[in-house]
Amino acid sequence: MNIKNKVAVVTGGASGLGEATVRSLVNMGAKVAVLDLNEERGHALVKELGSAHLFFDKADVTSENQVQDVLARTIKTYGRLDICINCAGIGVGIKTVGKEGPHPLDLFKKVININLIGTFNVLRLAAELMQQNDPDREGERGVIINTASVAAFDGQVGQVAYAASKGGIVGMTLPIARDLSRQGIRCVTIAPGLFHTPLFDSLPKEAYDSLCAQVPFPARLGKPSEYALMVQSIIENTMLNGETIRLDGAIRMAPR
Repeated sequence: MNIKNKVAVVTGGASGLGEATVRSLVNMGAKVAVLDLNEERGHALVKELGSAHLFFDKADVTSENQVQDVLARTIKTYGRLDICINCAGIGVGIKTVGKEGPHPLDLFKKVININLIGTFNVLRLAAELMQQNDPDREGERGVIINTASVAAFDGQVGQVAYAASKGGIVGMTLPIARDLSRQGIRCVTIAPGLFHTPLFDSLPKEAYDSLCAQVPFPARLGKPSEYALMVQSIIENTMLNGETIRLDGAIRMAPR
């Protein structure tokens, strides 16, 4: 798929991996709808990149009505939807059983609801709109890209909820790709390793350097722009479908 003049929706698009993806898509000539709960960063991004290229909506990915409203506005503004990129997510660090008792069930449900169910909520509604597009010469009508994590495979101590949610994203990638094959819609998942997002800005230098040293090569945290480059590659390469791609510098996470 040629990205120029295509229309994308990016969840979690106001910061981190999502923001880098939004910037990349706009630079390549796409129109973008940014979906995030952070209004301040969302509006600042629109102001910087220009309202002619994107708009921002505060919306909860777990809400069917809110996501439908954003997608309807996308269609009204740009006339179509070609690309859906799911970056919204949260993480917690709690053991299955700890000093204060068992893992709070409500918190486990919250992580699953946002990371896994929220991802599926957005992509299913996006796919419904994508199937209305005229197919290109390859028969393609849309591309869905989800964000998992190496925690789906190498979940560490205290990552049970996060790993379960990301493992669910990995597990549904191939069935979704198969479900949507007749409509010419692809589904691919990226599983990032350690990436430099705002979460890491508050770490002491020693802790930061220790994390970098865990990555075999390159021995550093990933750059959000490198995630965005992978998104670009997936969109442009029609043969990429039904796969989860580890983007991690060959790291395999230790138990702790």
